Amino acid sequence: MAIGGGSRPELQHNLPDEIDSSPGGRRSRILGGGRGEGVRGVVIAMLSTVVFFAVVVVAIVHAPGWPLVKQEFFNGQRFVESFPAILGAFRVNVELFLVAEVFILVFALVLAVLRSLPGPVFFPIRALAIAYTDFFRGVPTILVIYILGFGAPPLGRGVPRSEFFWAVVALVLVYSAYVAEVYRAGIESVHESQVAAARSLGLSRWQSTRYVVLPQAVRRVIPPLLNDFIGLQKDTALVAILGVVEAFRQSQIDEAATFNFTPYLATALLFVAITIPMARFTDWLILRGRTRRRAGGAF
Repeated sequence: MAIGGGSRPELQHNLPDEIDSSPGGRRSRILGGGRGEGVRGVVIAMLSTVVFFAVVVVAIVHAPGWPLVKQEFFNGQRFVESFPAILGAFRVNVELFLVAEVFILVFALVLAVLRSLPGPVFFPIRALAIAYTDFFRGVPTILVIYILGFGAPPLGRGVPRSEFFWAVVALVLVYSAYVAEVYRAGIESVHESQVAAARSLGLSRWQSTRYVVLPQAVRRVIPPLLNDFIGLQKDTALVAILGVVEAFRQSQIDEAATFNFTPYLATALLFVAITIPMARFTDWLILRGRTRRRAGGAF
């Protein structure tokens, strides 16, 4: 009985003639066909999608109340008239997002590192980080914006009174709690053996965290961080309750002046124009990371 040797000639001789033992042939049979099957699947998917959306559109436009809905929400003239002002106000949303994002990235990383400190001596620091994270993940964002925006300015002299300032503070406080958990997951995904190897080379605990753990952790959590920032971009519309004239607030002003809801559609399209490319970029990063891990595991 041969073990681990070459293939047996009698078994190869008895293989059916129709079986293709080449890698391409095996792949084709496993996937149910080759390139022709792939093209056929794409065509079927496209046709089914077109049919589905055609049915939905036909059902909507033939609804009894469609003429009124079209006039109130899909008014082309009102869209053209209101869009320039809303686009100008949307710049405030982008500014809120960019300013808050910088502070969130730094503050959340500090929180994650503090929560990951080992040893009983750091228990009070870890407890404070946990309490902060639990509190601000539990309170709705709009309540934090409302309480800070209307409660902090009357405290007295020296306290900023800018609505933009307190909107940024509220967004930073809330989203830092979420992003800190993302960072912490990345830190804990780095195997302890790498820290032990760094310590054996003479690095301190802080140096091991800075030069070994954090670079790997941050690189691994970039896709989930982008998902959080997609949510942050949308939540900038919540600051309208403070009176900040951003895109949503501007659409409210236009709606109150014309009694037409089409400006809200313009605002929604602007947010979609930002969030969809970010979402697709996130998907691409996830796919690239998965491909690299598979390639690394093949060797």
